[in-house]
Amino acid sequence: MNIISVSEWNDALWQDASPLYIEAFGDKGAKSVKIIKNMFAQGIAELHVGYIDSKAVVMALIGKLVSERVLIIDYLAVSKEVRGHGLGKQFVDNLREKAVDEGYQKIIIEAESEDTPDNKRRIHFWQSCGFILTEYVHHYIWVPETYHAMYLTLLPGLKKEAGEELFRYIITFHKLSFRMSGK
Repeated sequence: MNIISVSEWNDALWQDASPLYIEAFGDKGAKSVKIIKNMFAQGIAELHVGYIDSKAVVMALIGKLVSERVLIIDYLAVSKEVRGHGLGKQFVDNLREKAVDEGYQKIIIEAESEDTPDNKRRIHFWQSCGFILTEYVHHYIWVPETYHAMYLTLLPGLKKEAGEELFRYIITFHKLSFRMSGK
């Protein structure tokens, strides 16, 4: 799999990634392109797209809290055509290696906490990638779903994380995402 990563907005790369993004999140919490472009303008986002041959099969939109040395996988989508073949895990392993190389200490994700087969499958996927599920359930005021935080420690010896503490990072990132840039 060939992976292309950018930290500045790239229309062509977004055109490749957006069908995966819309398929996975279009009716369920997707950020608008305007908000995503704003995240790039603020320097708090990266887009990673994995290709087999010339077809985009996996994408991730990453949030960066550089001063905290934390990455947040805001969205990750794998094409239905290639699910179950290890490409998502391979892609996450690549993101982890890149994060380590850049000096990040942890990667965080949000996982919907409602006890459904799809949510269980997603949590199992993240656990297979080494993420740890926290017990705390977070209730946002603007969406009905509840969420768990999951994290992957990138440095040996880091302490166990509490879900409440991880949501402090997640909420900071969300606030930055929706703050309009002066650029």
